[in-house]
Amino acid sequence: MSALLGLPVPAFYDPENARRWSYRPDPQALFEEAGRWRARYAIPASGADRRKVHLLLIDAQKDFCFPEGTLYVGGRSGTGAMDDNDRIARFVYRNLGRLTDVTCTLDTHYPFQIFSPSFWLDGQGAPLTPHREITLEEVRAGRVQPNPAVAAWVAGGDHEWLRRQVEFYCAELERAGKYTLYLWPPHCLLGGEGHLLAGVVQEARLFHAFVRGSRAAMEIKGTHPLTENYSVLSPEVLRRHDGGALAERNRTLLDTLLDADVLVVAGQAASHCVKSSIEDLLEEIQARDPSRARRVYILRDGMSSVVVPDPARPGALRFDFTPQAEAALARFAAAGMHVVSAADPMDSWPGVE
Repeated sequence: MSALLGLPVPAFYDPENARRWSYRPDPQALFEEAGRWRARYAIPASGADRRKVHLLLIDAQKDFCFPEGTLYVGGRSGTGAMDDNDRIARFVYRNLGRLTDVTCTLDTHYPFQIFSPSFWLDGQGAPLTPHREITLEEVRAGRVQPNPAVAAWVAGGDHEWLRRQVEFYCAELERAGKYTLYLWPPHCLLGGEGHLLAGVVQEARLFHAFVRGSRAAMEIKGTHPLTENYSVLSPEVLRRHDGGALAERNRTLLDTLLDADVLVVAGQAASHCVKSSIEDLLEEIQARDPSRARRVYILRDGMSSVVVPDPARPGALRFDFTPQAEAALARFAAAGMHVVSAADPMDSWPGVE
């Protein structure tokens, strides 16, 4: 395995493509180059790996990764997700011979969902705007209400049932204490260009798959209209107000991730989907075997936080979720997970041979 440590970044990789919304890799050219690369460096098929090293890339999609996207994760630097994708791509290329599997998640939405402004009306029947929170008290007071048009297809036309459900939903969020319901602009809409993986991430995962004969798995999340799904492992709320099941956890993926000898996590956004996914993973690890936390490695420089500028006040911010992400990383490290850099060789990481 030592000959496979620190492979070079292929000549076809152009870091400027990490900043290009329009960049699309050529799958056939990647397949042909992968054959030459595999022969040149004697890289075995991933099925022969003695240790399973799994890279989980969360929501590295165009709407999150470029300023042209509807929900760009620029972080405090303003270039966050673009810089992250450059580092992630280089990490994949340098570690082609060590990464057994690469799984990408796709945040996947429809026009009307509970976190969409289109789902809601104010007390006078006017639509709401993005980048605002909705509290349980507002719902109970009638200052916000679910759009009756949505009730026609999500609640059989029963607007009162839907109103009770969203009230219950907000109560469950407040009880859990993780998030307040936040209205996001339309993003990662199924069928739209913003739903696609950023070009350099797609390029890296395809090249890895062609070189190593791996599956290049994809996980869809976020399609349920009545719950947020920050975590790829579980929706935010699993029950309905009437006691029925609303959604369920992704047990299949959870078992797959926990089966890895080394699990590496990166993606967008550090403050939301990455944070929530690792929280769910850690909860399961602590229930099964807390020592497994030492198998998890979080790429600090492979993720950024949601930072929302205030258009009415140049230089000011409406929201900055960076502190929540930093606090979460500290909790994960305290639980035994490793916060590492994509730029450092994997054999320098604690516990990695």
